[in-house]
Amino acid sequence: MPEPLALAISTGEPAGIGPDITIRALLQIAGPHVGDKGDMHGAMRFHVLGDARMLSARAEALGVGKAWARRLADGDVVVEDIALGVGCVPGQLDARNGRYVLSLLDAAIDGLLPAGAATRFAAMVTAPVQKSTINDAGVPFTGHTEYLAERAGVPRVVMMLAGPQPAHDNAMLRVALATTHLPLRAVPDALSVPLLMETLTIIDADLRRRFGIARPRILVTGLNPHAGESGHMGREEIDIIAPALALAQDAGIDARGPYPADTLFQPRHLAGADCVLAMYHDQGLAPLKYGTFGHGINVTLGLPFIRTSVDHGTALDLAGSGRAEHGSMIEAIRCAVAMTGHANGHHTNGRPPH
Repeated sequence: MPEPLALAISTGEPAGIGPDITIRALLQIAGPHVGDKGDMHGAMRFHVLGDARMLSARAEALGVGKAWARRLADGDVVVEDIALGVGCVPGQLDARNGRYVLSLLDAAIDGLLPAGAATRFAAMVTAPVQKSTINDAGVPFTGHTEYLAERAGVPRVVMMLAGPQPAHDNAMLRVALATTHLPLRAVPDALSVPLLMETLTIIDADLRRRFGIARPRILVTGLNPHAGESGHMGREEIDIIAPALALAQDAGIDARGPYPADTLFQPRHLAGADCVLAMYHDQGLAPLKYGTFGHGINVTLGLPFIRTSVDHGTALDLAGSGRAEHGSMIEAIRCAVAMTGHANGHHTNGRPPH
């Protein structure tokens, strides 16, 4: 039998819910022969990156210590033991563990970047981190997306969130962002025709390559209310967005718009669309997070490897309590596995398997 594909899971901020949701998700996901039930594309081995003693202690706190030990004994879940900087208490941040969190990311990235002719991992999934703790440890850190891009040596990546919409027969909603973590007043100045063209090119390429969508259809929002109202409420649509769309269409990218963002996120408008490109963070993510009911995920497009993540933060108040929802982690793992399937020649309609 072929060697199982290896997927790295970075457990994130140890004082947060990252360890909790990793443990709970892996206890729920099927075992080594996941392909037998159609859950995944073939056999997988999950490499959990984190402090082994901390993970065992957290499993005990969640009341699943014996189940976690059995899961490890199955052999398809492996803990790669990376020591904490200092002991961790759920809910209590400690800057001395900031570099530990980065070491988890580095271990995953090192396993995804080619070493000679091979890589250790097929994909990575990340649990949430606490940016403040990493910065307090003396390491400038904007976020996962920027750190991964720098380590991978790519000039630009695109943040895309996605999730099923239970109210609409679990149809997939994907929303990518032209700008990410910027003050709202800085967004118009950040937009340009080259930026939007590069963003659309990355989205189109990765929807084809990573999601198996033969001809992606991308809907693009305007920046201003009513998409600028023919220039009466702003000219970004006329001067920047429309010219970028024309260039993208000339390049064979099916990108349409600009559409008013306040009416675009309706099922009748989204029918047949594979992704929405929003101009700024809350414009796109507020409707997505409302519509996906806690099962949304984050996918970084434009990297030379596959990376998915949960769509929420560290939830320090829930760490170790057993009350943290792990649905987003399950979806992130499923999506990463589905994407490895597309990378290996399995094509679907782009919906992660259940």
